[in-house]
Order: sequence, then structure tokens, then C-alpha cells
Amino acid sequence: MPMTTASLPSVPVEPEFLAEIESVLAEGESLAEFVEAAVRASVERRRVQAEFIARGLRSRDEAKRTGDYVDAADVVAGLQGKLDDARARLSKPPNSSE
Repeated sequence: MPMTTASLPSVPVEPEFLAEIESVLAEGESLAEFVEAAVRASVERRRVQAEFIARGLRSRDEAKRTGDYVDAADVVAGLQGKLDDARARLSKPPNSSE
């Protein structure tokens, strides 16, 4: 069965905003291509966000069920330690003997 396509609805915008959009188009990119890419990116962002929320809710429910919680202060301290380690690594001069 051949795949059919549909069109997105026309969206009225102020002339100034249309000019701003057109000013950021890539070389050879059409307004329709830009709009499609923006819609695709937004759909993907919302899908990822919904999955993130669903994972968080499942984790919450599992913690409630098992009573196995991690204290927020412990999580923050662990993350701070990782950040401190990364900053320390970045602040060291490169090893010239390698």
C-alpha cells in the first residue's frame, strides 16, 4: 500500500517573525523544510520528556513499594563529587610526555 502524505496546517505569523525565521534558514533550506524539522524536533523532545516522566513515576512507585529510598542529600553529594573530579581533571595541564 503506497504511503500518503499530509500537510501541516498553515500558521499565521507576524511579518517580522517570518523575516526572522527566513534569516536563519540554512543555505538552500526552504521554509517548509525548516518547519518540518522544527516539528520533528519538538515531537522527539516531548516523547523523550514523557518517557523520562514515566521512568520517574515507575521509580517512585517502586521506592514506595519496597521502601528503598536514596536520600536527596546523598545524591547531591555524589553528583558534586563527580563534578569536582571532572573540574580537577580539566584544570590539570596536559601531560606532554604521552
